[in-house]
Amino acid sequence: MAKITFVNEKKSIDVEPGSNLRKVALENGVPLYWGPHKIFNCMGFGHCGSCKVLITKGQENVSRPGLWERFRILAGPLLFFWRLGNEKKLRLSCQCRVNGDIEVETTPSGNWHGERFWG
Repeated sequence: MAKITFVNEKKSIDVEPGSNLRKVALENGVPLYWGPHKIFNCMGFGHCGSCKVLITKGQENVSRPGLWERFRILAGPLLFFWRLGNEKKLRLSCQCRVNGDIEVETTPSGNWHGERFWG
C-alpha cells in the first residue's frame, strides 16, 4: 500500500499503487479546485490545469510526467508562472499515478514575487 499525505488538509490516505491522485483526492473529500474551477474543469483529462498540486515529498514515488502534462504546464499561461521555483514538484493530479508514499500540497499559492520569478 502507498500512503498519500495531504499537507494542507492534515489527512493521510492509504491507496493501491498505481492509483490516480485526482480520483483518490476527490473520493476522500480533499478539495483540489478553487473558484470557478469547482464547476468548470476538464474532469481529469489534463486540459485545464486547475487540479495542480505540489508533490512536496516523494517525487520519485509518482509516475513521470507524460508529454501532454509537460506541454500543458509549459504552454499554459498561468501554469507557466506557477511552475517557477517548483519545476520538480508541480504536477497535474489528474495525470499523476501514485506508486509509493508521498506528501501533497493542494491548491498551492503562486510564486508571483518569489526569488526565481524575475530570473
